[in-house]
Amino acid sequence: MDIKIERTTAPKEKQTENLGFGKIFTDHMFIMNYNREKGWYNGRIVPFGSIELHPATTVFHYGAEIFEGLKAYRRADGKVQLFRPIENVKRMNSSAERIGLPQMPEQDMLEAILKFVEVEQDWVPSGEGESLYLRPFMIGADEHLGVHSIENAIFYIIASPSGSYYTEGINPVKIMIEEEDVRAVRGGTGYTKCGGNYAAANRAGERAEKKGYTQVLWLDGVERKYIEEVGAMNVMFKIDGTIVTPMLSGSILPGITRKSCIEVLKDAGYKVEERLLSVDELLAALQSGTLEEAWGCGTAAVVSPIGQLYYGGQTYTINDNKIGKVTQELYDKLTGIQWGKIEDNYKWTVQI
Repeated sequence: MDIKIERTTAPKEKQTENLGFGKIFTDHMFIMNYNREKGWYNGRIVPFGSIELHPATTVFHYGAEIFEGLKAYRRADGKVQLFRPIENVKRMNSSAERIGLPQMPEQDMLEAILKFVEVEQDWVPSGEGESLYLRPFMIGADEHLGVHSIENAIFYIIASPSGSYYTEGINPVKIMIEEEDVRAVRGGTGYTKCGGNYAAANRAGERAEKKGYTQVLWLDGVERKYIEEVGAMNVMFKIDGTIVTPMLSGSILPGITRKSCIEVLKDAGYKVEERLLSVDELLAALQSGTLEEAWGCGTAAVVSPIGQLYYGGQTYTINDNKIGKVTQELYDKLTGIQWGKIEDNYKWTVQI
């Protein structure tokens, strides 16, 4: 793919402390246009800046938007690598198909991501737990009103150097099981990364925060009894020695960290079940003491241990509100591979 590169004439000073998340942006961004007749064209890396769009652009009115999230990591030897980027490419195309946006050939999208990181690799921080967060996204770009299939689209990549997710160690979080709102339903868009899923989840998240909880644990949208996700992450439980995680039923995001956790767990000899898990079964395991560990898993945190669950007016404590053995093993293994601290026997990483 021919990617034109226009380098900035005014590079920013790179911040090395208090990076936070998603607040600082690199010098450049990737842009590529799509037209139904021409296909994908004009791939380019240009100086980072504001985007000018027509007021009638499809994305503003009908939510035709998808995105991905992945990271570039600085190894101890100074080299930069990505973790399973082809999985993000595949998931983005799956999201595009569901939302009615154009798919992009996998190798072209992967090439765009790798070339962009190559140009911006000096922005990949080297501090403990730090990384360059990559945000590919795509919008419907037709400039007229009316509900219709999309003829024009734009694909972008921006990047933000980000600090360690755990600035004070991996501390278990408090979760509230949500009983009013639902995140998604089967047949809907739950398995995609589209903005509407996250916007609609904010209300429940705000209610949980006001009550002192970090996130919500979502139940299914039909029977309101089966566990689905925790906040914006997949969720796993260790029940009587077996790892149980909700099955991918179409309303749950097929997480890349989730997929990686399952592979690592199976290789370590753990029994892993992907199945329906009701809130009643979970509460019974809590009350009997067979719920040994619980954690969320996703790109941002890798794993996030759950120390407390709130449901039906009662608070339940998991593993004495401490990080569990399996949760710690997963964190050490995955971060070790991502930052190049241990050998990648899975061939998951791609070096720049």
